Parts: sequence; C-alpha cells; structure tokens
Amino acid sequence: MVDRPKVIISDYDYGDYEVERAILEEAGARVVALQAKCEEDLFEEVKDCAAIMNQYARVGARTIEHMQQCKVIARYGVGVDIVDVEAATRKGILVTNVQDYCTEEVADHAITLWLTLARKIQAFNEATHKGIWRWQSGAPIYRLRDKTFGIVSFGKIGQAIGDRAKAFGVKVIVHDPYVSEDVLLKHGVERVSKEEILSRSDYLCMQVPMLPDTRHFLSDAEFAQMKPGAFVINTGRGPTIDNKALYRALTEGTLAGAGLDDPEEEPAKKAEWNPADNPLFTLPNVIVTPHAAYYSEESILQARETAARQVALVLTGKKPDYPLNLQNIKSAS
Repeated sequence: MVDRPKVIISDYDYGDYEVERAILEEAGARVVALQAKCEEDLFEEVKDCAAIMNQYARVGARTIEHMQQCKVIARYGVGVDIVDVEAATRKGILVTNVQDYCTEEVADHAITLWLTLARKIQAFNEATHKGIWRWQSGAPIYRLRDKTFGIVSFGKIGQAIGDRAKAFGVKVIVHDPYVSEDVLLKHGVERVSKEEILSRSDYLCMQVPMLPDTRHFLSDAEFAQMKPGAFVINTGRGPTIDNKALYRALTEGTLAGAGLDDPEEEPAKKAEWNPADNPLFTLPNVIVTPHAAYYSEESILQARETAARQVALVLTGKKPDYPLNLQNIKSAS
C-alpha cells in the first residue's frame, strides 16, 4: 500500500481543521496539524511532508532546507512575507497564496477605523459610560467633506477603500508607482509622490504589503512631513509603520490619532506577547484591532478552502490557481 502524501498545517486558530482535511483527504492526502510558534517546531515534521500550509508560523530558509520531498507551500492569506519564496524556488517548491477573498472586509474595516477616529467615537462612548452627556467630550471634530484622503498602495483593496471614502465627499489621492493610469482614471483618483501624499493628506490609509523596501515606510522623517492633526490608518502590514516613531508623532502633537489592524510586532507571530511592550497601547487616540480586517465568517471559509485547494491541485498533478513562483521554477529547470 502506497503511503498517502503528508500535508502539514503549521498552525491555525480556526478551532479545527475539518475544512482542510475534507478537501485534502479527498485528494488522497493525510493531514498533520501543528501549532508551531517558531521554525524549530517544524524541522522534524517537514522532512517527509509533500506540502505545508501556514497561517502565522514562518516557513523560512532553515525550514525549507529540512524538506526532502515537499511540492508546495500554501499560505493562508495574501501576504507571503513569512515564507522564504526564494529559498523555496531554489528547491523547486511551489508557493501559493489566497487572493480575492477579503477585499470587501478589509475595505470596510479601514473605513470603520477612519470614521471611528475622525468622529471621536471612542471618546464619546467612554464619556457616556461614565455618565458624562456632553457633545464637547469629542471636541475638536472637523467635517470630513472636502478633506484629503490619501491611500498608499492602490491595488484591489486600496481601490475598494477609495471608492468607499469618496462617498463621504473627500478628495482621494494615491501613492502607487505600479498602478496603471487606466485604473486611476476609472476610480477618479490622483496619483502623487510619497512626499505629496504625506504633506497633503488629512487622513492617510496604508494598505502596503510587507517587502524589504516597505519596512518602516512611515517613520520619523515621514511623520514630520504630515499635516498637524492628521490621522493614520493601517490595514496593511504592521511593520510598514515604525511604531516608536508613531508614538512620538502622536504624543508630541503631530498626529491626531491612529487606527492599526496590526502593530509592528505582529503578536500572532510571537510565542509570547505583552501589550505593555508597545507604548501605543497606552494612548486613548489609538485603536488597535488584532489583525482582524480580513475577517468575516464568509472570508475565513473562503481562505481555508482556497488554501487547501491549492495543495490538492498540486498533489494531483494540476496547476494551482494562485502560484507565485511557478515561472521562476520553470526558468530554472
């Protein structure tokens, strides 16, 4: 009897892995589910795996070096900054991700963070719960209409954010050197330089992927260029904003507030985490959500099914829907 190919789920916080198991067992595989918090937790298990799926656990060069027969690394989600794609490519291992599954959710979340900050919802709520019934509890609040809403990175999610923001009467400007003029024209937005988006934006929304050149895309120098009283919203990757610099900008009077879907340290990717280690958590004008912008019951199910389907396709000799390095593997062969 031929052994069934082994598929590892490196880690997951969905409560179970029945969705993945159903898809993968139908493809003839067996599933081993782990809760790895560091690469060393994976070294032994990956030696004989045919595939690995990862949510938060890093699958880096050291883990990939231990792989002897792996065919595919499937990332739950869009970003693959926790997978060493180059190391996988050198070893002929496909890397896949999940695309087009949470655009609506992230865009809604970004707008929610923006409006909550701009309309001082937290201050009002805290005051009324203490028995204080004064409209001045949130002062000062300024009209949204005719303000400037900047978006850094204007992909599908950035476009959805921009379309929603325009409904409130703001002027949308974007910084993205890669988006086509046709896309800009379709959405009625203006492309600007990094310097311009910093100096002109009353609200700056970051939807930036985590790449080597996007780490600390916003730091002290950038915050110094922003309008006094501006707000920053980040529904992209946490490390694209220097959190220490952000704290300084918020406490020294440059910025009015920030809404983050993930702080720089990305707690879910750490074995131990304490909010006391990041002073942003002490500020009343900062909202932090636990990397939840992508979440809805529908999007979670779609992500799980899609990630598992990528593995099933590869293990049954078919091309996956979302290969990230297939062409590079072909070129090297």
